[in-house]
Amino acid sequence: MIQTPYLLFLGDAPDQLAAKVAQGIRDWRPGNCVGQIRMEGCKADVGLPDMTLAEAKAAGAKTLVIGVANRGGVISAAWKKVLVMALEEGFDLASGLHNLLRDEPDLAAVAEATGQALHDVRVPEVEFPIANGVKRSGRRCLAVGTDCSVGKMYTGLAMDAEMKARGLKSNFRPTGQTGILITGNGIPLDAVVADFMAGSVEWLTLDNDEDHWDHIEGQGSLFHVSYSGVTMALIHGGQPDALILSHEPTRAHMRGLPTYDLPSLEALRDTALPLARIANPACEVVGISINTAAMSEDEAMAYLAEVEKRMGLPTVDPFRQGAGRLVDALAAL
Repeated sequence: MIQTPYLLFLGDAPDQLAAKVAQGIRDWRPGNCVGQIRMEGCKADVGLPDMTLAEAKAAGAKTLVIGVANRGGVISAAWKKVLVMALEEGFDLASGLHNLLRDEPDLAAVAEATGQALHDVRVPEVEFPIANGVKRSGRRCLAVGTDCSVGKMYTGLAMDAEMKARGLKSNFRPTGQTGILITGNGIPLDAVVADFMAGSVEWLTLDNDEDHWDHIEGQGSLFHVSYSGVTMALIHGGQPDALILSHEPTRAHMRGLPTYDLPSLEALRDTALPLARIANPACEVVGISINTAAMSEDEAMAYLAEVEKRMGLPTVDPFRQGAGRLVDALAAL
């Protein structure tokens, strides 16, 4: 069990999006956060008080969470001094990176000497089955994106919160490091052996009441050549009844792929829906989630209206406006 509250480590994040793990925890579990710690040159800020390790310890922080998600998921050598000092100051460490804390000899040695815990949340703890494609009871919603990091997790969390506020049966099902750190459960899908990825999603979204909705955390993009595999596993293993299209309109290119343009929402719809109907012929695209964080209020409202008119689907920024209309669309199925 990862002890709270957290001190969020932003390291030397080159931009705000690189600190998406910290930002997600800050936005969805603010009560678990006492502050942030940044290194020289950090260009991210999640809006928490900047603290030294000693200040955070005095404020009650128990775990230093690596809130940076870099390409490849590696523990930077530049971070090591802070991480070692944190262990010596009495902090546990938590990370969702592919590069495991426990595999770093210096961190493992200091943790053993100080009695502090190393939490690697991107390690599967279950022997997952191979997917069988058998239809499960209950209902499922999945956000699919034009790119990575466009707001799929925020969409699922917002829809789950809205349904719970209405007294409806709902759960958010995390499939990545940030979701796991927010909720304390889930599967690290991109660390599961490929043959078992779809099966792990079946395992995560078991039979349920017919009026219960699982909001499965989306990952990657069918159009992203680096990470499309995890998206396919979610589409087939999740057997979604409803798809939400997710998009961030200010991107110049696919994240990490400067020679790849983002697909249109029409292309996403026309690609994702036939694939989803292989596992669930009744699947429908019911709404669109737009990440307007980089847009002014007027720009955002105009863009949302244009997309809704063009696509004929309820179109909202669920974090900015709430997910009410997306939940209404589920109720109409």
